[in-house]
Amino acid sequence: MRKLDESLLTGLPPFRSLSRPQIREILDAAQTSRHDAGQPVFSEGLPVDRFFLLLDGYIRVQRTTPQGDQIILLHIAPGQLFGIGAALGHKTYPATAKAADDCVTLVWPNRLWPDFIARYEGFATQTYAVVGGRLNDMHSVIVEMATKQVEQRIAAALLRLITQMGRKVDSGIEIDFPITRQNISDMTGSTLHTVSRLLSAWEKDGIVASERKKITVTAPHRLVLLSGVTP
Repeated sequence: MRKLDESLLTGLPPFRSLSRPQIREILDAAQTSRHDAGQPVFSEGLPVDRFFLLLDGYIRVQRTTPQGDQIILLHIAPGQLFGIGAALGHKTYPATAKAADDCVTLVWPNRLWPDFIARYEGFATQTYAVVGGRLNDMHSVIVEMATKQVEQRIAAALLRLITQMGRKVDSGIEIDFPITRQNISDMTGSTLHTVSRLLSAWEKDGIVASERKKITVTAPHRLVLLSGVTP
């Protein structure tokens, strides 16, 4: 791949406060990696040896329960750092990161993390702000699991996806990466049967439209009501 330009990172946290020469230093220390859809970028339990910036595509972060079930914790959009276990004091990756679709990442060895924190002003504070946002999202999911009915949880999950990773199309707002009904089940602690039943009913009611690995929310305001969130 050709040499990447510094302008690629200038508007992204944690690079907003850095000069172009500083960004050039960071880019020159990185390797570019491609990941096919479904391929793990790193796996739960392995040593934290690298950290990443997602340039293109979407990352699905999931954990395995002691019973062997998969739980999807969150999705990561382009322009975000991930795999930053060093920032949280982790020695091993606490979850698995998989490419939700074909992805391109920048990759740095973990030994550079302390150097980046020390040398580049704002790198740490903006990184922790992003981490804080992810923790808030996961907290919201935990609260939903404990307090909401399954229909509300699934509606809330779809709303979160179109808010963070949706794109406008003629029929509504489409989730901008491949997603299956099993994925939604793994996000919401529900069964595949329940997700399929609800999505089929919502499709008949004109709230969503779905095809293979694609979901479009055609009536977001009605989904808000189903989620139990006060507009």
